[in-house]
Amino acid sequence: MSLRPLRIALLMLALVGGFSHAAVGDSAKPYIFGWPFADMTDKRVRGGTTTGVPVTPVTETTEAFKRIHADGLSKQARDRRAILAMAGGYRVSFDFLEMLGFAPDFQPAAPYRSWATEYIYVVADEPGFVSLQHILVMSFVDDDGNTQGPFINKHWRQDWRYEAESAHVYAGGNTWSVETPADVSGQWLQTVWQVDDSPRYAAWGEWAHTPESSSWMSGETWRPVPRREYTARQDYGALVGSNRHVILPTGWVQEERNAKVVLDEAGGIDKRLAVEYGIARYERITGYDFSAGNDYWEKTGAFWRMVRQAWAALMTKHEALHLKARVDDKRLFEPLFGRAQAIADGADFSAEDNRAFVTETLKRYVARNADAGAVTY
Repeated sequence: MSLRPLRIALLMLALVGGFSHAAVGDSAKPYIFGWPFADMTDKRVRGGTTTGVPVTPVTETTEAFKRIHADGLSKQARDRRAILAMAGGYRVSFDFLEMLGFAPDFQPAAPYRSWATEYIYVVADEPGFVSLQHILVMSFVDDDGNTQGPFINKHWRQDWRYEAESAHVYAGGNTWSVETPADVSGQWLQTVWQVDDSPRYAAWGEWAHTPESSSWMSGETWRPVPRREYTARQDYGALVGSNRHVILPTGWVQEERNAKVVLDEAGGIDKRLAVEYGIARYERITGYDFSAGNDYWEKTGAFWRMVRQAWAALMTKHEALHLKARVDDKRLFEPLFGRAQAIADGADFSAEDNRAFVTETLKRYVARNADAGAVTY
């Protein structure tokens, strides 16, 4: 058999770059997924630079995952068990990378990577509603090999409501307004709340189940510029994209695909700068000491319930809400975190005092729109 056809095929592959080892496979270059030819030498990965303590990943299928696949469940009940399977203790990694850009001379921004250890608590568990609160419980190994921590921080919250008829969704400009879809049959609304329990984004989607996984895919949703970006970027005003949760035998993954968009004066999309992909990987761990998080949540849970109730009251009364970025040069989470920490440290505030503090704090930060005065309850 002649080798001539093989040689021709090899030559063609080489001409189109299939064997360009110096450009694609150079081991001296940093590996950046999807950008083999881009010059990323000046784009060091942003994000966490600390080292965590060793953890032990779970390697056997969890009981929470098995419960999803029990026989005889209704679709809604199976969905709910998939949501509840996200609760527990995890090692988490966060990765974000711009994968395409729309300008002719586009160059991707530096990738972002960080990590955490966190526990996800079940705040509410009803047939048509589940609420999950994330609490960071992190310890670090310093340069001398000593363990520092644990450090506790209230993180984001996710609420899931079955066939919810409406929700406040992000509309740009730090404003949220009511959206009412035409048909929510069989769908779960996921609402995501920021560390201070202010709204972040909301979207509807339907769960699907296979023997290997359960997954929920959102419709398109708007989001504010994320905290990992707003201190480094001022060139876009919102993220517009989709969100998928995939429940696996030993954890779960959140996938995002977001367009970074510039908004016009009316709050619509003026142009798109780039599309980023994001992966948050929640790997269940065992033997890690989350007791400091348990203690914090036990002591402050009643206070944070008041904060949630205050937000719910505002959203019930007002179809649109605007959140001021700063008051007296402080973001909303600062006074709320300060009060919660005082409670955790043993401060003896009455329930009435805490409720008044929450009400007055939100009045300073929340308005009906960017030009209006304080909201009313």
